[in-house]
Amino acid sequence: MQEIASQNLLFAFMLTIFAGLATSIGALLAFFSKSKNYTTLSIGMGFSAGVMIYVSFVEILEKSKVAFTELYGQNVTAEALALLCFFAGIALSAFIDYLIPEDVNPHETKSNSQLLELKPQSNTLSTASLKRTGIFTALAIGIHNFPEGFATFVSALDDPKLGLAIAFAIAIHNIPEGMAVSLPIYHATGDKKSAFWYATLSGFAEPIGALVGFFLLLPFMGEATLGITFGLVAGIMVYISFDELLPAARVYGNAHTTIAGITLGMLVMALSLIGFKLV
Repeated sequence: MQEIASQNLLFAFMLTIFAGLATSIGALLAFFSKSKNYTTLSIGMGFSAGVMIYVSFVEILEKSKVAFTELYGQNVTAEALALLCFFAGIALSAFIDYLIPEDVNPHETKSNSQLLELKPQSNTLSTASLKRTGIFTALAIGIHNFPEGFATFVSALDDPKLGLAIAFAIAIHNIPEGMAVSLPIYHATGDKKSAFWYATLSGFAEPIGALVGFFLLLPFMGEATLGITFGLVAGIMVYISFDELLPAARVYGNAHTTIAGITLGMLVMALSLIGFKLV
């Protein structure tokens, strides 16, 4: 594993930077988009959820089982440990959500009426309240991005092609998070640069999370560590999909746009995994 790490370390870290910087794209879109049609966003978030759900159950959780099988053989112990780590990943994500106030939690989906409150013509929120919302949302997203960066990094470290697919899915879901940070700050201050950099800094928690996770795991790298890590990663990604992406896809679109995005994401991920194995 240390040999794999030395070969793929830079690539894995660059992927986490790429995924994190998607918040910057969201900030830019927020400044220049005047359309109230969120259909594309709905399909995109459904697509991201489809990718994450499919790859978590078909590939990442399986990697956890394989790692534990190397230690305990083909028996129920290996599968039970993988599932235990999977649900621990879900519990970890839920605990992070619990610690963050609901009004600034990026996993609490905004309705269309709530999104309109961020527009400059609305007097519903004061300037101070808007700025506070943006700054605390940036902090909340930064906290959430730690485990996401860790998931991307570890997956890419073991399998660069798989890591690339995960980074792409996380990048898609980071775009609306960048909008959630930049819009209130921009309309509170009128300063596009400030709003842009707050959104960008929240995204940089992804590579920071990757580095912290890597240096914590490096001294203990082995089959047991891989089994635990992949189980946690699968749980984290499934939680993100069901708690954030799918509800948001329904709010920004409808049932049809959501299922279209999910199906397309799963199809693309399935074909990609087949293609990776044929190369």
